[in-house]
Amino acid sequence: MADEPLVLGIETSCDETGVGIVRGTTLLADAVASSVDTHARFGGVVPEIASRAHLEAMVPTIERALKTAGVSARDLDGIAVTAGPGLAGALLVGVSAAKAYAYALNKPLYGVNHLASHICVDQLEHGPLPEPTMALLVSGGHSSLLLAPDITSDVRPLGATIDDAAGEAFDKIARVLDLGFPGGPVIDRLAKEGDPKAIAFPRGLSGSRDPAYDFSFSGLKTSVARWIEAKRAAGEEVPVRDVAASFQEAVVDVLTRKAVRACKDEGVDHLMIGGGVAANSRLRALAQERCERAGIRLRVPRPGLCTDNGAMVAALGAEMVARNRPASDWELSADSSLPVTDPHVPGAQHGHGHTHDHDHVHEISKDNLYS
Repeated sequence: MADEPLVLGIETSCDETGVGIVRGTTLLADAVASSVDTHARFGGVVPEIASRAHLEAMVPTIERALKTAGVSARDLDGIAVTAGPGLAGALLVGVSAAKAYAYALNKPLYGVNHLASHICVDQLEHGPLPEPTMALLVSGGHSSLLLAPDITSDVRPLGATIDDAAGEAFDKIARVLDLGFPGGPVIDRLAKEGDPKAIAFPRGLSGSRDPAYDFSFSGLKTSVARWIEAKRAAGEEVPVRDVAASFQEAVVDVLTRKAVRACKDEGVDHLMIGGGVAANSRLRALAQERCERAGIRLRVPRPGLCTDNGAMVAALGAEMVARNRPASDWELSADSSLPVTDPHVPGAQHGHGHTHDHDHVHEISKDNLYS
């Protein structure tokens, strides 16, 4: 285990400041500072507030992760950071911090893809990813079906949301029902007490002529909102639990049906589900049921590793080091629309580590930064 790469990962794509430390595929620390409560009164994430929260939380969260892992910053073999996709300002805080630490410690820097990290985190729980890996990623910003022959260099999009992502739809329906923000957990909780067959909400892009692997939740969202408005206009009480259950069932039905179909079509005998919505209990249950019926092995990380976290970034960074992928250079920047086909952002120089020819002021200051 001592020979495996020790990597620190920084995640700041949205409203969580995540710092993880892994050695190979073993999780040593997963520190998270969330600003979700600050955004709740606005009904959604405010980018400027998120960026400021990352700035304030960064150093304490890194120090907490190092302490939990029982390692020194000097022991690290590399520093990985989410370079995109995500909120530009939030990403920039993380990338700037990672560059500063990598520079001060003279360690290689790896700018990695947020979505590829969500896939790679499963290695921390269920061991090395099969190759290829079929992944269904479902979050507030993305709903994607991805085939990854090599998580560090070859990720292929099979399908994606053409409008609202699944997590976004959960948040919007929760807002219509006055359930607060974020909407996913509360809808999941209420749905357990409701009837998923009470209301026949539409299943988007499920027709024979529709794209096989793409998703659409905008029509569903509108249908649910209008159903609720009609009830209120008629002076009737809205059956919140039944609405939550029926809406949730419509989402997870489409997600799991298309994911299992992709596995069959591509000849892949397993399915990995990741992203924040992967914490949804009904999604997990229905996926398990349908995968078992189809002879497909399901891999889903525990809920804490499904939401945004630094561990997933560290996991992908460790895989980059282990496979001797080129490190990023100092020109690395945040890319809010970084395509999933770029699992990481290599530098112009394709060496594994960085060699620095900086002036003596920087060299002296590094000795004062870390013990």
